[in-house]
Amino acid sequence: MTDSLLDALVDICGPDFARQARSVDQVGGQRAGFVAVPATGPAAAATLRLAAQRGLSVRARGSGSKINWGTPPAGLDIVVDTGRLNGMWHHRGATATVAAGTPVAAVQAALALQGRRLAVDPPSPGATVGGMLAVNEAGPLAHRFGSPAGQTDSVTFAEASGAERETDGENGRPGIAEIDGVITSATLRVHPLPPARRWVGRSVRTPAAVAELVEQAVAQSLEPSAIEVDLPGAAEGTVAVLLEGDASSVDGRAAKLAQVWNVETVQVEQGPPWWGRYPFRSGDVAVRISVRPDGLQAVTYALRDLCGAPVPLRGSAGLGTVHAVLPAGLPARRVRDIVDGVEQVLLARGGRVVVVAAPPALAAELEMAEPRDLF
Repeated sequence: MTDSLLDALVDICGPDFARQARSVDQVGGQRAGFVAVPATGPAAAATLRLAAQRGLSVRARGSGSKINWGTPPAGLDIVVDTGRLNGMWHHRGATATVAAGTPVAAVQAALALQGRRLAVDPPSPGATVGGMLAVNEAGPLAHRFGSPAGQTDSVTFAEASGAERETDGENGRPGIAEIDGVITSATLRVHPLPPARRWVGRSVRTPAAVAELVEQAVAQSLEPSAIEVDLPGAAEGTVAVLLEGDASSVDGRAAKLAQVWNVETVQVEQGPPWWGRYPFRSGDVAVRISVRPDGLQAVTYALRDLCGAPVPLRGSAGLGTVHAVLPAGLPARRVRDIVDGVEQVLLARGGRVVVVAAPPALAAELEMAEPRDLF
């Protein structure tokens, strides 16, 4: 069985691109049996068709930055590595078609040579286009441009059965959130690079101060590209606004916000070190909270009370989507109690909370967010 499966994978992917899994080939603490690295969409589809015929479990892997999100698999037979699904084409007009395994940073570097960009900035280091779309991973620019799924015109993918299909963006059928298989390429909208960028920041100490600063920024009609908050727990935090456009417009809007926020405001040409980064690391218990911006204050205070201390929190204050890190070492029961408590606060505010990451043993005891829950 083992030899025949490996031989079949080699026939599909090539002799150097199918192998038995190594110790690093894990998902949620579960080691895979084999790794297949297809070079084309049809090869990816053939790999999934082979797995379906033999009743084998499959998980796609790009850079691996989000491989441990969600519920750990009960078993894992094949990891489909998308590293050879790499490249960009048809990128002269308003869109670019990109292979799923291409790092987002590589796409941005290539488009920048033409004075253009994708208006996406997923926080995961090394995120690939396929990995970003699989969980609709949005960064600060989502405030102005919307989520990656919302900027996608079409996606090609291999179904779990091995059939090749195409969908029409976020609202097509099936939508990206409904894909059960491996994304192989996507056509995304392209935008001009802004001539100037400016970050305007102001320190904060409390969630109430965050709410006030965000309200002031929104009231000025500044057309911000992003409004982000970083609250590192007990330490002083920051609210920062990204302004983009021609130099004179950016100068004027930045000066207007600085006047409203007063002399404590800082203006810089590069984002702060925390900008566009998750507040959690591997091994942390991280939750995503989504609520209207005016509800973030109440939720943040509730989270502090439930945990017994302020917790690190970071994300889009302008959209009301943030990630928080729960205290280390909590048993599953306590994590569930905290999540339930936050849910009660969110009920009246139309929000939701999901656990996106946790150590594998703990994740197995929790209700974890699945990809469709992140859209």
